[in-house]
Amino acid sequence: MIEDIQLQLRTVNVTRYVTPLREGGSLPAIAEADDGFLYALKFRGAGQGVKALIAELIGGEIARTLGLKVPEIVFANLDAAFGRTEPDEEIQDLLKKSVGLNLALHYLSGATTYDPTVNTVPAMLASQIVWLDCLLTNVDRTPRNTNMLMWRNELWLIDHGASLYFHHSWQNWQEQALRPFVQVKDHVLLPQANELETVDAAFRLLLTPERIRSIVNIIPDEWLISDQHTESPEERRDVYFEFLTARIRYSEIFVKEAQHARTTLI
Repeated sequence: MIEDIQLQLRTVNVTRYVTPLREGGSLPAIAEADDGFLYALKFRGAGQGVKALIAELIGGEIARTLGLKVPEIVFANLDAAFGRTEPDEEIQDLLKKSVGLNLALHYLSGATTYDPTVNTVPAMLASQIVWLDCLLTNVDRTPRNTNMLMWRNELWLIDHGASLYFHHSWQNWQEQALRPFVQVKDHVLLPQANELETVDAAFRLLLTPERIRSIVNIIPDEWLISDQHTESPEERRDVYFEFLTARIRYSEIFVKEAQHARTTLI
């Protein structure tokens, strides 16, 4: 019997722009929504546009499926009138380009950036995160920019927007799905990741095709429509589904690459 899985994200309306988060070039911001909570808001009008939001959504929800800690992800609606009183011209322009549906993560107030020289990550958890990032082809978990937070003595994953870089060109995505993730050599947790085979066996069981389908199904249609492509939103979702399920099916390719990269560190 095929498991029927339906995932849903909450949708909030942004009510107040609090302050920019100046990390990186995409100008995310802390914003307040109509549910009274603060969020780290990722804008559709910034940097890589909706593709970064899609990668954030897919990466975060796969991580959550695997039992890793990720702040709640929500759709964040930005009204056309929202940025009119913003005095900073750069921010005002970004807000104008981002009218409509954006993405936001629950803001972890008081969290600190993971520091590999201070914080210790157990081998199993390190292996789980390395495996996840190999699956997602996430190039952005390095010592220079770990994209992990310590909050209430637990490790939380943030910012998967640089994942799934195949979708920036869409060329030869079938071949890219089966490529080893050579950038794993720069992963901040690779030295501790000595349980990759154990993690691989466990995670392949969790990431069923039904679960992957349920995650890609929540990508909004409006993020998948492009003047540069003729495919329908459903056809675009199918590419994400096929890419991810192929990488999971042949995960030994990226696991072996990660193990090889570890040997060069020892």
